[in-house]
Amino acid sequence: MHSNKTFPLLALFLLWSSALVYAQEEESSAQDECAAVPKDEYNLGLRIGSIFIIMAATLVGVFTPILLHRISPYSKNSIRYWVLTVAKFFGTGVILSVAFVHVMPEATERFESPCITSGSWHNYEGFVGVFALIAVFFVQLIELAAFAHLERTKSSSSSSETTAKETDLEVGVDQHVHTPLDKNINTIVLEIGIVIHSVIIGLTLGFSSSDGFNALLIALVFHQFFEGIALGTRINEMDFRSAIKPLLMGLVFAFTTPVGVAIGIGVNVSINPNSAPSILAQAILDSLAAGILLYNAFISLISSEMTHNLGFRNSSFANKLTCLMSMYIGAALMSLLGYWA
Repeated sequence: MHSNKTFPLLALFLLWSSALVYAQEEESSAQDECAAVPKDEYNLGLRIGSIFIIMAATLVGVFTPILLHRISPYSKNSIRYWVLTVAKFFGTGVILSVAFVHVMPEATERFESPCITSGSWHNYEGFVGVFALIAVFFVQLIELAAFAHLERTKSSSSSSETTAKETDLEVGVDQHVHTPLDKNINTIVLEIGIVIHSVIIGLTLGFSSSDGFNALLIALVFHQFFEGIALGTRINEMDFRSAIKPLLMGLVFAFTTPVGVAIGIGVNVSINPNSAPSILAQAILDSLAAGILLYNAFISLISSEMTHNLGFRNSSFANKLTCLMSMYIGAALMSLLGYWA
């Protein structure tokens, strides 16, 4: 009879002990995750070398389409034109995948980090969407203000030019034909989103531990190369007669991720990258970058270049299939990089 009473008590004690050990292990794991990266595990030489590796890959990616576009004039039937067209839609897929597969999951993971213990960040799962929406509305206001300024500039022209431009605008309503300034604004806003994201991933590489550094570096090299192609093909469509502005835009993009890596290396010696303020700042910036990239991918790229573009809709089946497949392949490759990283 005594043994019958002892057995349930022993079982309860073992269950309580197991739960206590598990809770202690979880707490220890969370503490380890939030601890600063040990300096003896931080390969400084390799990280400094990664700055130049990423810069080289980015320069090749962004300036290859720009240089091909400016070497000599070419017609729409030339091979170079089709190469750049395929690269443009390939880049659209890359941008979409970067937003959905790379940026948004990273932001969600950071908002859910156990290192963030204060505030109500864990009580609401929609913070990524909230900050992405803020970015979308902000970008839309910027574009609206820019286009309003464009209309005021047009209205101040001569009456004959105004009549001609109004006719062009009426055609544009049906065919969704964009003026050079439209594309300039869209490309500049797109670069802002890419630049913000590039700084964030540079910081991430500079902060990362030695265990996953090599895999992350390889993924970021391809990531920056493909994003460079995407941005370079869009810069080609801007109304720049001089090569100076495209050169500057390409250089700004090429230096953002290396600068982010350098900042990450610099602050690592004095600031814990796994601290709550650092993780929270990265989560918010990632969410804002995701909103900017998604807005541009769907509104400025897919909608303008495909859905509402009469020229694209009236093109041959082979042309549409080639453009669509290049976009799908770009998205698939970047998604694979997200899986491997």
